[in-house]
Amino acid sequence: MKVYLYMGLYKLVRMSGIGKAVCHQMEALKETGVPYTTNRGDEYDIIHLNTIFPDSYLMAKWAKKRGKKVIYYGHSTMEDFRNSFRGSNLFAPLFKFWIKKCYSSADVVITPTDYSRRLLEGYGIERPIYSLSNGIDLRQYRCDEGRRKRFREKYGIGHGAKVVLSVGHYIERKGIMDFIELSKQFPEYQFYWFGYTQRELVEKNIQKAIDAAGSNLHFPGYVEQDEMLDAYAGSDLFLFMTHEETEGIVMLEAMAMQIPILVRDIPIYETWLPDREVVYKAGCFEEFVQRVPEILEGQVPNLTDAAYRVVSHNDLPVIGRRLQEIYEENFAGEVQPAYIRQSSDVSEGSMA
Repeated sequence: MKVYLYMGLYKLVRMSGIGKAVCHQMEALKETGVPYTTNRGDEYDIIHLNTIFPDSYLMAKWAKKRGKKVIYYGHSTMEDFRNSFRGSNLFAPLFKFWIKKCYSSADVVITPTDYSRRLLEGYGIERPIYSLSNGIDLRQYRCDEGRRKRFREKYGIGHGAKVVLSVGHYIERKGIMDFIELSKQFPEYQFYWFGYTQRELVEKNIQKAIDAAGSNLHFPGYVEQDEMLDAYAGSDLFLFMTHEETEGIVMLEAMAMQIPILVRDIPIYETWLPDREVVYKAGCFEEFVQRVPEILEGQVPNLTDAAYRVVSHNDLPVIGRRLQEIYEENFAGEVQPAYIRQSSDVSEGSMA
């Protein structure tokens, strides 16, 4: 058995959670010894599709006609499309129709959580839908004082200063407007929002709010993984004010880096991440105002060890084994069984 990771238009999503998810799939396959390729010209049995661009849909149809098995990753829902980019609310129903069409072109759909699985099942998609985390490589996500020092030196942050961190696109759904407003409530703390969205895609009210941000709010933009690890290590609170997610890879990253977390109390995290047991939650802006200083000033218990125990179930070797089980549950007898190979032997063709 060999897997083809389709990389069409990958550059458009490289800096997003979907881009990270594709990289995690590569690592998960390596961990379990399942050979994969990113070269369209190679032989393969199963194709993974991660985007909903027209080329991916056409690729699914093309592959099925040639007897290949198709797995579509359901990273997107209508619910998390709303309140994103300009015009997203207007086009949300059309977006739902399109993603249903894309996902229905597959033999199997994989989506990150039980919450997003229930949403997709509610769309009437008549395909097996599995919930499987995008995963995280816990070998890479380790906090240390060297990273903390490097981040603080780069941004000129004083030794005793408290840093609040968030990561995401400049979109309403991610809670950026509340984040900006919250920074005004606490001028004694430093707030950092990492991530970037092309300005022409950003709603004008968000552009204005960013331009008018106070001196304690910083927008460093998109950074590569190593520098992002420094930012996690150098911060004192991960503040995720998102209104909707299918998982939130940055949540996994913050949990792995053992940084205190305050997240909006939304359905996806209701049972997975219990309040005051694994993370802290806030249901409204006033609760965020209350809980930020409680966490930063050590007035509430530190939950980072509990969060790390939870995220350890999302480690890539665990995800890889479950992915292999999904292959065997659905394609047994239709493709050759996976064979174990050393990571160095796994085919990694040129991206197509």
